[in-house]
Amino acid sequence: MPDTSRPMPEEGGILEFLRLCDSFYPADAVDASIEQQRAWYDALCAQFDRPLPDGMVTEDTLIATVPTRRYRPSDVQTETKLLYLHGGGNVVGSLSSHNAICAEISEASGAELISVDYRLAPEHVWPTQSNDCFAVLKLLLGEGEKIVVIGDSAGGNLAAGLALRARDEGLSGVLGQVLVYPGLGGDLVSGSYREMAEAPGLTTADTAYYRAVLKAPADEPVAHPLLVKSCAGLPPAYISVARFDPLRDDGRIYAGRLAAEGVEVWFREEPQMVHAWLRARHMSEGAANGFRALCIAVSRFAGTL
Repeated sequence: MPDTSRPMPEEGGILEFLRLCDSFYPADAVDASIEQQRAWYDALCAQFDRPLPDGMVTEDTLIATVPTRRYRPSDVQTETKLLYLHGGGNVVGSLSSHNAICAEISEASGAELISVDYRLAPEHVWPTQSNDCFAVLKLLLGEGEKIVVIGDSAGGNLAAGLALRARDEGLSGVLGQVLVYPGLGGDLVSGSYREMAEAPGLTTADTAYYRAVLKAPADEPVAHPLLVKSCAGLPPAYISVARFDPLRDDGRIYAGRLAAEGVEVWFREEPQMVHAWLRARHMSEGAANGFRALCIAVSRFAGTL
């Protein structure tokens, strides 16, 4: 019999997406070895990869000794750069895992995008991931670039942390932060962590596992942005969350904090979406709408809208 206690969306496209994901990446993947998790994730990501948009040029290069991939669309409409930080719980993911997502955001916004291949846990624990991403951001800002930071899931956490670090170090040039179903340090026991504890795609137990592997201090605001004492002076934000996601309330609460402290913020909750819905943008009407809204927000921050 089906598990009727498990919260599930109803949209057919997202249900088919979940079935496909389950065929590549089992629900108990975090119980496997790190090597096996990465092999499963790589296979899953390859299933959802797509050809680059016509005329787009990519280049793999080092920035501040960190591997990156640049995406340059055929019609560049701004000098502002997009800095993309991929999801994967800080454990899985690479330049390849989010290749098509990055290319399509770059194409839709008319801006060059730089994807960061930060080092992963458990081989490299906190703050390696943040430091790698911040090294890239700091070098670009030091060269006079204007930047929009973007991240999904663990990458959304990193992007929020970069915005905090840039503000606290007095660096200018971050025009916006785009956080897609970000994990921001919620308590793991209340709100969506309780309501969506067994949600498809990501569970609260999975979230606890990724935190344990990363080993970030529990009182560190860059690792857990919900702990920050003040949001004043942060760049404007676009935050997108999924209804069926234990991380949902992290984004809700952070959006409220930003707005209450005078930061311009746009918040969107996808009512039929699950964690990692970006990959479903060509399968699900709801995901396609969410992706379109995301690209509009990026374009607004980059000045191409």
